[in-house]
Amino acid sequence: MTATSQEIIRSNQWHHLSVEEVTQSLDTHLETGLSSSVAAKKREHFGANELKSKPGKGPFLRFLLQFNQPLLYILLIAGAIKAFLGQWVNAGVIWGVTLINAIIGFVQESKAESAIAALASSVKTDATIIRDSQKMQIPSTELVPGDIVLLTSGDKVPADLRLVQARNLQANESALTGESVAVEKNTQQLNIDAALAERTNMAYAGSFVTFGTGKGIVVAIGDATETGRISQLMDEGNALKTPLTRKFDKFSRTLLYIILGIAALMFAVGLGYGYSWTEMFEAAIAFAVSAIPEGLPAVVTVTLAIGVSRMARRHAIVRKLPAVETLGGATVICSDKTGTLTENQMTVQAIYAGGENYTVSGVGYASEGEILLDEQPVNLDDSSVVAECIKAGLLCNDSHLEKKDEQWQVIGDPTEGALVVVANKVGYERNSLEQEMPRLDVIPFESEFQYMATLHETSSTQRQQQKIIYVKGSVEAILQRCQQMLDSQGNVASVDTEIIHQKVDAMANLGLRVLAFAKKSLSDKNVETLHTTSLEHTDIENDLIFLGLQGMIDPPRAEAIKAVQACQQAGIQVKMITGDHAVTAQAIAESMGFNKNGEVVAFTGNQLAQMEQSELATAVEDGAVFARVAPEQKLRLVEALQSKGEVVAMTGDGVNDAPALKQADIGIAMGGAGTEVAKEASDMILTDDNFASIEAAVEEGRTVYQNLLKAIAFILPVNGGESMTILISVLLARQLPILSLQVLWLNMVNSIAMTVPLAFEPKSVGVMQKPPRNPRERLLSPSLVKRIVAISIFNWILIFGVFEWVQQNTGNIDLARTMAIQALVAGRIFYLLSISQLGIGIFNKLRGINQEIRDASAIGIGIALTIVLQLIFSQWSLMNLLFSTAPLNLNQWLICLVVGLPMIIVATLVNRFNPIN
Repeated sequence: MTATSQEIIRSNQWHHLSVEEVTQSLDTHLETGLSSSVAAKKREHFGANELKSKPGKGPFLRFLLQFNQPLLYILLIAGAIKAFLGQWVNAGVIWGVTLINAIIGFVQESKAESAIAALASSVKTDATIIRDSQKMQIPSTELVPGDIVLLTSGDKVPADLRLVQARNLQANESALTGESVAVEKNTQQLNIDAALAERTNMAYAGSFVTFGTGKGIVVAIGDATETGRISQLMDEGNALKTPLTRKFDKFSRTLLYIILGIAALMFAVGLGYGYSWTEMFEAAIAFAVSAIPEGLPAVVTVTLAIGVSRMARRHAIVRKLPAVETLGGATVICSDKTGTLTENQMTVQAIYAGGENYTVSGVGYASEGEILLDEQPVNLDDSSVVAECIKAGLLCNDSHLEKKDEQWQVIGDPTEGALVVVANKVGYERNSLEQEMPRLDVIPFESEFQYMATLHETSSTQRQQQKIIYVKGSVEAILQRCQQMLDSQGNVASVDTEIIHQKVDAMANLGLRVLAFAKKSLSDKNVETLHTTSLEHTDIENDLIFLGLQGMIDPPRAEAIKAVQACQQAGIQVKMITGDHAVTAQAIAESMGFNKNGEVVAFTGNQLAQMEQSELATAVEDGAVFARVAPEQKLRLVEALQSKGEVVAMTGDGVNDAPALKQADIGIAMGGAGTEVAKEASDMILTDDNFASIEAAVEEGRTVYQNLLKAIAFILPVNGGESMTILISVLLARQLPILSLQVLWLNMVNSIAMTVPLAFEPKSVGVMQKPPRNPRERLLSPSLVKRIVAISIFNWILIFGVFEWVQQNTGNIDLARTMAIQALVAGRIFYLLSISQLGIGIFNKLRGINQEIRDASAIGIGIALTIVLQLIFSQWSLMNLLFSTAPLNLNQWLICLVVGLPMIIVATLVNRFNPIN
């Protein structure tokens, strides 16, 4: 064997070797196979034919990781200090808050990723092999390189095979390559640079044999297979954090530094004033507890969970909570073509017969539709040539339709399924037609000949037996056997190959897959070469009559076209990444409006493979279609987009999509057609496999993010007001207007009761007319910070002012603190209304603006619940004992309400100059 051959073997490019080189390199024999002893040695050397799964984190470790948050560190330390000082109730409450947060995070977090395990189970099967000159069946895990494997229709390919024999062999490799049509296999030696989807002399692990038989040599097992390489890519893929988690991490760290810095300053100043270190620890802890938004993680979790529920109603199942918000911030959606943007149902759309161009209405496998000529329905009784062309497609056909779960499915080849459907549209039924013209014999499709032929017996005339051959196949294979064609009147005329090729080119430019049809009428009297009931290739070498062309395509979904346009209006780029041919993909993209600057720019996998990183960065920006791409190229495309700061949503359904799904900011798998591998690698699953559901999920994601901003804008000013109150009180050597346990009541119970209703806010008008938010934009934008500071100052004035006024007038510190808290809550109610759609709707009605007030019942319930809780907080004796509060009379309640009213003016000004976007 040459050095070049050895290099090819090391690079796993078996498709470029001859059969002799493969058998020699693997020390095997095509007829006898490996001996049992050699196979045992190889198994010891190579190991089992299975994928090695990556162990996930254990449940205990995942629970502990929930405490790995900067803000929780402060609470844990604060609780420890309280316990050290002997204040066990306070310590218990603080620790309880951290424990609740951890439990919520643990419950909501998705289980350990099991994508590799799903990959392993997807390739386990039995294999029929030849060993010791005997044909036997063994578990696929026992295969070794050099084993001779026999394949037949329905088999799952157990390992990567170099084919040495292929008779009408076709394999469905869609899960690996993205190619929606079964691939015809052969044994020919191929160019070294042949793309994965074009290596027709290989059969890959995990693919399915749909037709024919074959024999192959095992060249790769386990992790060395193409499926195994994908498994390694998934291991290498970075587990990226979502934009929301990244922003919360940054926000938490920033807040941590601020709290620690101010607490240290407060501690030092207090010691300087002569306070004891114990008193200053108490004050510092009260400040830390007041500054930390304890209720925020719970509110965020609930908001995301509500988003999950809403998305589920719109056919999108979220597996990982942060994915809800991430999708709303997507700047690029990379979508697969087959089944997502398209129907995944091959459909005949054009027929050329008798010199006329016909169109076919209807989409998919349903029989609704008709044949049109110049947009007028065609009566087949008046157009026998079209009828004959359609009849040929139905009879020269081995596939059929079955109805499952109210959906028609093709059993067999999707292309043949399209021919069955178009025949059904005009009223032809196979059973009745085959009774009239029973099939006598068939020549199955073979890649060598590029056609399929069937022999039928027709009704006899004058006791003379008639037979007819129908042939379908590639245009080149059919035309070279035709000297005549049927004209528009059904009469025989000379075939015009130039015109036919022009029609073929026109259909191909529309992305249609074109098949040609022909027939040959025979009788026992004038055709001596015709066998009685058999059909040979020699019978159709010439004298065929050309019937016509049928052009078919997997058509785009009507709702997907609208969804793509909606995404583009929302400033989201939509890119098609597919394993299909570039011409077909580009035609689909053009019909769906993917045009960028007036054209659809397409790149192929081969072009991408030759690009430098800088060229790829330009290509991902300019390109709208990426066709015939390999798994690692999908991953590379996602990484290139992310390197440019894009938030990438990636859809996919096959094994080949899994690494890119995992790498994307949000991976979206197909629930119907998707493999388990793709689903396990994804963040979200579409139950209807429809791109329109992605657009709906984006809309919900944007609404969730907007509601999250409202929650932050509502919660943080309370923390700001509380912490300013405590800080200034210490600096001025005043008594604390609010205690640490009262702070926890406000931050946990009150805040959650009033903030959770914001999670139920319906989508705002024009949410999909805004461009995507900048992924680099901070969680606390300058506008939001100004809003929080303004409301925090008002809250501080409210708390401090009411506390000082009541204490000076009554001398009752518990009453002063209680009224300060109740006045703060009254102001919060007015502020909540100002940022909710209920309050905005009421305000617009008062201004004479006729705007629909959307469902805002949750806000009303939240306010009512808050009032009840605050009544319990101050009026129940047990709560008075626990939280050092005092009951209020009616006049005191009214005072708290009145002093909270100025919040309406403050909130109006803030909404005008610093709106929540």
